[in-house]
Amino acid sequence: MADTTDITVAADAGTGGKKPRSVRVVLLALMIAMMLAMLDNMIIGTAMPTIVGELGGLEHLSWVVTSYTLATAASTPLWGKLGDMYGRKGTFLSSIVLFLIGSALSGMAQDMGQLIGFRAIQGLGAGGLMVGVMAIIGDLIPPRERGKYQGMMAGVMALAMIGGPLVGGTITDNWGWRWAFYINLPLGAVALVAVSAVLHLPKKRAQARIDYPGAVLLTVGITAIVLVTTWGGTEYAWSSARIMELIGIGVAALVGFVFWQTRAAEPVLPLHIFRSRNFTLMSVIGFITGFVMFGATLFLPFYQQAVQGASATNSGLLLLPMLGAMLVTSMVAGRVTTSTGRYKVFPVLGSALMIVGLYLLSTMDTGTSRLTSGVFMAVVGLGMGCLMQITMLVAQNSVEMKDMGVASSSATLFRTLGSSFGVAIMGALFNHRVQDVMAERAGALGSKVTEQSAQLDQASLAKLPEAAREAYQHAVAAGTHSAFLLGAAVAVLALAAAVFVKEVPLKGAGPKPAEDGTAGGPASRTPVAEAV
Repeated sequence: MADTTDITVAADAGTGGKKPRSVRVVLLALMIAMMLAMLDNMIIGTAMPTIVGELGGLEHLSWVVTSYTLATAASTPLWGKLGDMYGRKGTFLSSIVLFLIGSALSGMAQDMGQLIGFRAIQGLGAGGLMVGVMAIIGDLIPPRERGKYQGMMAGVMALAMIGGPLVGGTITDNWGWRWAFYINLPLGAVALVAVSAVLHLPKKRAQARIDYPGAVLLTVGITAIVLVTTWGGTEYAWSSARIMELIGIGVAALVGFVFWQTRAAEPVLPLHIFRSRNFTLMSVIGFITGFVMFGATLFLPFYQQAVQGASATNSGLLLLPMLGAMLVTSMVAGRVTTSTGRYKVFPVLGSALMIVGLYLLSTMDTGTSRLTSGVFMAVVGLGMGCLMQITMLVAQNSVEMKDMGVASSSATLFRTLGSSFGVAIMGALFNHRVQDVMAERAGALGSKVTEQSAQLDQASLAKLPEAAREAYQHAVAAGTHSAFLLGAAVAVLALAAAVFVKEVPLKGAGPKPAEDGTAGGPASRTPVAEAV
């Protein structure tokens, strides 16, 4: 492969250290693409009842989400490697186009089978969106300067989580569910045009072939893992033959993948990146952050709806204390990292705050006020704000420039897998506890109420007798107690990993150039996009 490890050129003294307009345009386009990847499932979740009502196929409902998730997880490492081999701009644009094709086809689906297939196409494109954003930012901005843009990424994440359900409901009610997919087209077109016109990165020429055997083995392994976490305890019992088969296939595929990567000429996931202690530790912390974050965003709105009587329509707003705290902390962490070059304190502090916050959430019961639960959520948000972008920054700082894509995709993949495990394991524990408490408090009626699902919607809850409804509220409080207590225990592993992080100086660190533009060291060098 051609040498592309240095993509910097001398800074223009006339810029005064400011980003030119073209770079700001690229960053805006990247944030739009990132929002597309994160917003989609949030919007579609609100539209699903209407979709099922028109297309039918209720028994295949879960596959609308599962096909998207599977395709996203399986393609994430491949997009990262393709970017390293053939250049990030081309692969990123390809992922946007593929995502938009999947969105357009999903909006035109005539039955549930078509929708599931088109969602898979959409997921394949989504796998490259997040990875492309992270890797391109890694190319454009030195790690120390990168901290400034954490607030931007955290803001996009918060906006997607809060606004997704509201936007989805508004679009479905006023324009129809198909526009939940079509809305991606104008946003994606803006990102596509801006990136095409303004982004300039060094072209890469790969001399090695794509590692197809490795790609197949990794895809099979990830698919099996996601299916186990998706189906286990819901579609099939954890001890069923189908789940055991998937576990066996997944383990065999991943063992074969690791074995093959030691022999492949251009491996999909170069194992040498895990020789960096910091990269390995950040992968662990990212996995646990995904585990905790998506578990929290699943059960917190549900608890507030079932126990505190909040409206389902405003479910995204219920997370505002957590997401707002995450946004503020992420911005502060980014600024401090940029100004000092130090970052180890944030994984340690973030993990500790996450443990405390999750423990506080586990103490909630039927008498907990919204103010109290909001404070507890804010503590968790403070912890996650210290971790969300710092883990990616340190992971990228731990590898060579030529491996930036696989580092970004690996960090994203571990977070995605963590979210799958978090939702599955915390969900299984929650469901089991709810059913037990319902049986204890409401007897046979309680068991009958939750035999289909431990998560009742507002309409179903309103139809219950007063005694059963009260029992269900206690059961949900008990279920969230168990789920968040498990999350706190898992977060202890993140704290243990954070303690062993070695504070390696961030690349591109240093004082600003002198007024005459003759400062020495890395500060006098700026990414190639600066010279656009």
